[in-house]
Parts: sequence; C-alpha cells; structure tokens
Amino acid sequence: MLIGDVARLSGVSARMLRHYESLGLVRPTGRTDVGYREYASEDLRRIFHIESLRSLGLSLREVGRALDDPGFTPAELVDDLIRQTRERMARETELLTRLSRIGAAEPTGWEDVLQITALLQALGSTSPRTRQRAALSSVEEGPVPVEALVEAVLSEKDPIVAGALRWALAQSGDGGLALLAEGLDSPAAAVRKRAVQTIAELPHDEATALLRDALAGPDLVVRRYAAVQLGARGVADAVPTLIDMIAEDTDDVAAADALGALASRPDVAERIATGLVDRLAHGTATSTARWRLTEALAAIPGATTSRALADLSQDEDRAVALTATYILDMRNAPQDTGPPSSAWRRPAPDRPSGRHR
Repeated sequence: MLIGDVARLSGVSARMLRHYESLGLVRPTGRTDVGYREYASEDLRRIFHIESLRSLGLSLREVGRALDDPGFTPAELVDDLIRQTRERMARETELLTRLSRIGAAEPTGWEDVLQITALLQALGSTSPRTRQRAALSSVEEGPVPVEALVEAVLSEKDPIVAGALRWALAQSGDGGLALLAEGLDSPAAAVRKRAVQTIAELPHDEATALLRDALAGPDLVVRRYAAVQLGARGVADAVPTLIDMIAEDTDDVAAADALGALASRPDVAERIATGLVDRLAHGTATSTARWRLTEALAAIPGATTSRALADLSQDEDRAVALTATYILDMRNAPQDTGPPSSAWRRPAPDRPSGRHR
C-alpha cells in the first residue's frame, strides 16, 4: 500500500504519517522502484495501535514506549492519565459554570461581561473582606449573577460575608429561590441551614412557601429556623414547633417573640394558649421547661390564658407559681398599652437575675 492508501484506510493524514516516521513510531516496509513509501498490513495495524493509545491521552513519546519497551507497565501511566483527566474536567467544569453565570446575568455588552467576571473572581477570593466587598457592590455594578450569589452564600462560612451575600440576594429579587430550594435538600447540614437563613430574608410569597416546606422537612435545625421566620410572617402552622422550642430551651426567646406576633389574631391566640397549657400539663418534666412555658403565656391574650395563669399561680413549682402570679398582676393592672409584649422577660425565681435571655 502506498501512503495515500494508508491515509485513506487509517484516517491519518499523509503529513502525520511522515511525522510518525520521523519519530520512529512507524516506518514503511519498503519503497517502490520510483521511491514511493510502501506499507504492509502490519504497518497499518501499528498505525491503528498508535491512534488508539493517542485517544487515551498518551503523548507520542509515551506511545513509542508503550509499543516498543518490553518492560513498560501501563498501570502507573494510566493512573497518571486518570489524574490529569480529572484535573482537566474540573477546569472545564469551572469554566462552564463561570460562562453559565455570565450568561444567566444577561449582559448587554462587553463592559457587563468584564464586570461580572471581576465579581465572580472576587466572590471566589480567599479574603473574607474581598468577598464581602464583592457582595455589597454586586447590586450597583450592572447585571447581578444571582446564581453565583446563591452558590457563594451556600458555601460561605464567614457570618459577616454571609450576611452581605444574603442582603445582595434580597436586593436582586426572587431569581435565586429555585437554587436555594435545592440547598434545602443538600446532604450537608451546614448548607441546609444557610439555605433556610437566606430564604428567610427574601420577602416574597414564594419564599414563604419554601419556609413552609422546610417546616415539614426532616432537618430539626432547619425546621426551627423556619418556624421562627414563619411566625413573624403570620403563619400559624409554626405554632407547635415554636412551643417545642420553648420547652426544649432552643432559641426560646425568638420562639416566644414569634408566638407573641402570631397572638395578634384571636383564633391563633387561642390555639397558642391551648398548646402551651397542654404542654405544661403533659410531657414536660423539668421545672425550667415549665417555667419557660409559663413565661411565654405573658404575650398571649385571651380567657384561656387568664384561666391557665390563675391555675398556675397555685402550682407546686415555686418558680412557675411566682411567674404566673406576676403575669396575672401585670395583666390585671390598669394600663393603656394592652397585654404585655413578648419582649418582657422576668428573671426566673431562684436564678441569677443577670442571666441574658
């Protein structure tokens, strides 16, 4: 076979075949009377072997070793090729992500592209201060890459930077909610917590719907955070979780404040009072838990609360009885401001009065 025939059968150009010959990878079996290269079927088979090894990422030098060195073992080289391929894939994935972020921001000109690129680089900085500045400036410097902000806030460990990122997302609208919803389902607990914290700062109905979903989810930390935020938004479904938080001394002040906000609606106030009384009567063993639940009644108006406080003022637990009596006195005293707010806190009897709650 002449070089043209080999090129046609192998798919390797005549120029590349000559290059292989110059490197000693494949040599023609002979030449014709007029000096044309002549190849045998064995030469063609070797060319196919060369192309197969090149397809794995081997250099031509490595191909030559693999074909001609009897002591050559492929395991180490293959492992190295796997490492190189993974590194290359990571670089390509990073580039694809960056391009996707730029495209999602819908730049109108190259100036926008340059600004977004600079923002993405700053958000990936190792300096918290640089990341914070990038978050704060993102709203003012043209199109906002919302997906990049979501990705950054879900991975941000610095609380100050995370706060800046959440603020930036709140200014950008609700475009990041779909990605934040994915964050709620992350296998990493820290990511789930960051997702619910970020959703809580978005004032949209879609954000409230996501918080409702989080309230029914399996992650206890996420459920509790969602409950506090939903209470502030007037969602009564949060009541049972908020009562549990008070009983279990988990961010009980915030939970009590949320119950106080919900109690502005008479029907919900009745539900809260009933829930607190039931928890006091059943399933709450510790004295401090019963005291916290009694204290939470201070912000709940209604006859059910008044009756419960009257009963609790005779409670065998001195801390509970004194707290209930004090709240009753406050409720019965002439005042122009209505029922005590949930911001009121009376130090627990027999406890250091300087304790911050």
